[in-house]
Amino acid sequence: MAIIEMSGIKRHYQVGEVLVRAIRGLELSVESGEFVSVMGPSGSGKSTLMNILGCLDKPTEGSYVLDGIDTRAAGPDEFADIRNQKIGFVFQGFNLLARTSALENVELPLFYRREGGPGRGGRGRKGEQLERARKALEEVGLGGRLDHKPSQLSGGQQQRVAIARAMVADPAFILADEPTGNLDSEMTLEVMSLFQELNERGKTIVMVTHEPEVAAYTKRVVTMRDGAIVSDRPVAERRRAAEDLRAWQAEHASLSGVKDEARAS
Repeated sequence: MAIIEMSGIKRHYQVGEVLVRAIRGLELSVESGEFVSVMGPSGSGKSTLMNILGCLDKPTEGSYVLDGIDTRAAGPDEFADIRNQKIGFVFQGFNLLARTSALENVELPLFYRREGGPGRGGRGRKGEQLERARKALEEVGLGGRLDHKPSQLSGGQQQRVAIARAMVADPAFILADEPTGNLDSEMTLEVMSLFQELNERGKTIVMVTHEPEVAAYTKRVVTMRDGAIVSDRPVAERRRAAEDLRAWQAEHASLSGVKDEARAS
């Protein structure tokens, strides 16, 4: 079953007297359970594609069917509902509320679902929301950090909170924009290991990245240039992030031991 079905997608912008053709007749299909990375140089159109995939923008021409819903016919309110209910966002900068606990950050998307809405639903719904947020944090390994604020968490842990927030409303797919861009090597491997775990549980993920070594953890790489897809291929030798993480930690533990011995002598 196709979660994403794009046909004849074009996106043009008028900049002064110049017509910018950001996307030119793009075709893209993503099946349920896929893990797709989108790559391309600056100006290739991948950010524009991400905005259309995320229902943050509409194409100038073409059709985008998301989980069986034709987004062309959606008015502003319905378009927002599709975005809030069908897509879980993960950003490079985490986008967490600084003065809010991990649990409350994860709970936030549930307030914007149309059936509840901000301030609606009473204690029963509030209790249900908290329980869903708690379970989402447990799924990403942060069950013991529910009350921690972002400043009390490492970068990798903050991104795990962001991933739990993306999952909490059980969206049709997760859309990740350079999710490892602000992370060091170890935290990058932690996050990619988590994405692989979620994908193995059936979650569909589309990730924009400029790093080939990160794309190697996905199942399929879509490459863009000049507003078009120039390559769409499966990952031939997919890496396992959990294995790479163990190897990285073992290597650095060994190096640390050598340094300690050198200082002692």
